[in-house]
Amino acid sequence: MLELTGVTHVYANGTRALDDVSVSIPAGMFGLLGPNGAGKSTLMRTVATLQTPTAGTIRFGDIDVVASPEDLRATLGYLPQDFGVYPRVSAYDMLDHMAVLKGVHSAADRRATVETLLAQTNLWTHRKKAIAGFSGGMRQRFGIAQALIGNPRLIIVDEPTAGLDPEERNRFLNLLAEIGENVVVILSTHIVEDVADLCPRMAVLAAGRIQLEGAPLDLMARTRGQVWAKTVAPGALDAVREAHEVISSRLFAGRTVVHVLADHDPGDGFTPTAGGLEDVYFSTLARSRRAAPVAA
Repeated sequence: MLELTGVTHVYANGTRALDDVSVSIPAGMFGLLGPNGAGKSTLMRTVATLQTPTAGTIRFGDIDVVASPEDLRATLGYLPQDFGVYPRVSAYDMLDHMAVLKGVHSAADRRATVETLLAQTNLWTHRKKAIAGFSGGMRQRFGIAQALIGNPRLIIVDEPTAGLDPEERNRFLNLLAEIGENVVVILSTHIVEDVADLCPRMAVLAAGRIQLEGAPLDLMARTRGQVWAKTVAPGALDAVREAHEVISSRLFAGRTVVHVLADHDPGDGFTPTAGGLEDVYFSTLARSRRAAPVAA
């Protein structure tokens, strides 16, 4: 179990990236959703001991992460949003080098570790290829391979599927699902579908605060009766925005499907919609924006 209590991080320029974040994350896949600038990467870097919080505590089992960051690093796997490698080094040699850095000093143990991870991430046939020649999906799978060195009990992946094509995205998500059964895996992303596909628990982070937390199915059930839909002609969206709280809009067959947030029937031709995780996410962000002026 990963426990964050009152975690706050204020940068030197005064930016409050995290504001009293408290959340409990059990074993399994946990989705952290939020828009760009919400504080997700700051939170992931803080948990990964790359920066120290201004205030608050972080515990992983019996490890006090803030007081003893080296203890967490021994059991941590981390795939940051910007994962850099030596591009002209082969996948095999790079993993072997990283295994040394993680304390796998026996050549036989390193060979077994590297070969197992290359097979697990479906990169064995590309083991001699320079990483510079990898596709985006292959690079991300290599990133997971290096994160798994040492059998970590906590794995953090930050925006792992951004920019991947649908086939590579599915392959990567299937890999995450396989490794997320017995360890804590935090998936930090702004892609709602990734969380819907993988995570039995999730939270929404916005403006540096946890705005919502729970099981996706339970959270979707709470939105019933609050999200309403209507198809409008091109050019009519501005008028709808003036009259209603629009949480999302998308094109379908050349027309715009609008979802609005309302506690009661908003009239004007809107009909109730069952609501998916995307509606949960967008309605949470809408409420966060609505509360921001009051907090200020």
